[in-house]
Amino acid sequence: MKLLVKIGGTLLDAEASRADLARQIASLARRVRMTVVHGGGKQMTRYLVERGVESRFVNGLRVTTPEVLDAVVKVVAGSVNRELVAALNREGARAAGICGVDGGMVEAQQMNQALGSVGRITKADPALLDALLDGGFLPAVACVAGDREGHLYNVNADQMAAACAVAFGADQLIFLTDVAGVLDAEKKLLPRLSIAESEALVASGVAAGGMQAKLEAAHSALRQGVPEVRICGGAAEEILERILNGQEAGTRLQRGC
Repeated sequence: MKLLVKIGGTLLDAEASRADLARQIASLARRVRMTVVHGGGKQMTRYLVERGVESRFVNGLRVTTPEVLDAVVKVVAGSVNRELVAALNREGARAAGICGVDGGMVEAQQMNQALGSVGRITKADPALLDALLDGGFLPAVACVAGDREGHLYNVNADQMAAACAVAFGADQLIFLTDVAGVLDAEKKLLPRLSIAESEALVASGVAAGGMQAKLEAAHSALRQGVPEVRICGGAAEEILERILNGQEAGTRLQRGC
């Protein structure tokens, strides 16, 4: 079985949460081939505020000036990635921290000039992930990509996870976030969703912001061959083991539904 887990930056910000997820992932990685992709938006915003840099967003994407891109590399691909790798290694995993630039794993192009160095993924190559996994390592991927001209891009972490899941041939893509799953207009958890139903949630504005980004990434992954996507609360007890055992947790989206 191949599994890709995406962890939201909020879950990695607190040491206790980071340590608990690292324990679960390290345990799971002994039994399945898996890759971890992570965000770091909360840590990025804090880093920029401390330096007097205002964060601007357009349709949920952070406008990425040269100063912001430098912070993405230092924070998301730097300290957030290193802290996660250290936590995984402490639990017995052989984690290797990488980003999309390494080995040309994820290529991107500028999405929109007004957004600066925000990248749209154009290609993902699983060769580096496969090489690391074949060597007994656990890849931990930060959401920075590049192009063949040497430019760096800030890439949405949900889209990075979807692209890696497709390239990797994942049987399941799991988004661990700071909410229980996808909620309806009455804030009730929706345990199962078809692509059409989740698109309706986005169109109506019920699913917006970060959840909209996750659903759009989920749709992309499903349409390109990933059989199942879960969107779950990462703080739930033993969440990954429950999902692996087929238990209902969070929201399940499946191909063909």
